[in-house]
Amino acid sequence: MKKVLTILLVLALLTGSVFANGTKEAAQEVGGQTTLKWALWDIASTTYYEPLITAYEAANPDVKIEMLDLGSADFMTMLQTQLSGGDSSIDIVTIKDIPGYNNLVKRNLLMDLNPMISREGVDLSLYGGTTDQISVDGKLYGIPFRSDFWIVYYNKELFDNAGVAYPTNDMTFAEFDALARKMTSGMGANKVYGAHYHTWRSAVQLFGILDGKNTIVDGTYDFLAPYYEMVLNQQRDGIVQDYATLKTSSTHYSGVFYNNSVAMMNMGSWFIATLIDQIAQGKTECSEWGLVKYPHAEGVAPGTTLGTITSIGVSNASKKKDAAFDFVKFVTGPEGAQIIAKTGTIPAIKDDSVIEIIASKPGFPTDQATRDALQVHKTYLEMPLHEKSAEIEVVLNQVHDEIMTNNISVDGGIKKMNEQIQKILGK
Repeated sequence: MKKVLTILLVLALLTGSVFANGTKEAAQEVGGQTTLKWALWDIASTTYYEPLITAYEAANPDVKIEMLDLGSADFMTMLQTQLSGGDSSIDIVTIKDIPGYNNLVKRNLLMDLNPMISREGVDLSLYGGTTDQISVDGKLYGIPFRSDFWIVYYNKELFDNAGVAYPTNDMTFAEFDALARKMTSGMGANKVYGAHYHTWRSAVQLFGILDGKNTIVDGTYDFLAPYYEMVLNQQRDGIVQDYATLKTSSTHYSGVFYNNSVAMMNMGSWFIATLIDQIAQGKTECSEWGLVKYPHAEGVAPGTTLGTITSIGVSNASKKKDAAFDFVKFVTGPEGAQIIAKTGTIPAIKDDSVIEIIASKPGFPTDQATRDALQVHKTYLEMPLHEKSAEIEVVLNQVHDEIMTNNISVDGGIKKMNEQIQKILGK
């Protein structure tokens, strides 16, 4: 009986100690280890989660990172539901998209990271301006750790056969248009198109925001006119494939590049790993390729491009905020970027060491121009942070389709965008 009482007394003292010390002790488990729960999606098919966790835990043996897979399809909805319910077990939050980020911030579910960023001396200039674009009233609630951006892929064999010099890392839109026209040749099954635009609205509309003077969320879209005119003229002249045909046939952009049908293609950096893999398996006619920076407007620095980001932040309900931010700092910092790059994924930080890792992967082109194409000057978000972004995108997609299929004129389409989106914005 004395032994039982002694044990109960010890347990009571231990329990009391935990409650007395509040959140600090609540963060500790047996043996003094801190467990952090990281909300994310698709553990089985994502290559960089485990390496990041392994490296961090090796450097911080008193910390254990536990993954919580909420699935990819409804990730942001599931995450918001759990956090809104006061779930304090989630410490680290992966942020999949800008509308979802906006919803989490509006509901005060994410911690303002600015005080810790300042305290820890985090260099936000490493993120190419994207952190400025996701700040809300001067406060940052997530830091990017992944960033895909738009570049131009080109088929070296087609350029060599035509005796035309490769595209460069400093092309204006006028130069890009001229080169696309120069590289167009043949007819029927043997036709080579000088360029290719996938059916996404971003492939055309977002040319217009690269000068930093315009945005697609303010309800005024007159600045899009010259870019629609350029692409429609190319389509009319047979320089690019017909939008309506691509749409009705559900043609994937990869197919036209694989079968040597296009000389240049505007596409995201996510296609790099896929292209390398398909060539290695002998599943494509294209074997010699390269990259150059996105075309730009006059007076805009080469390497100015468009992109999407995946960010990571700290739940406001977490009782382990300091420890959680330390992990966030690691994942989003230079060391995390190198780990991510080694898996073939493009990290948010693209310094020389990261570029070297990506460029050294088997199958990546060895020329310096392609390596240099991975260095970006500034990245504008495909969809900026805005509380009405989802509604705005519906209109932009619809009118883009009408313009590209010639069901409405460029001027008529822009007028329709202006009217409908200003109504959404309450202007």
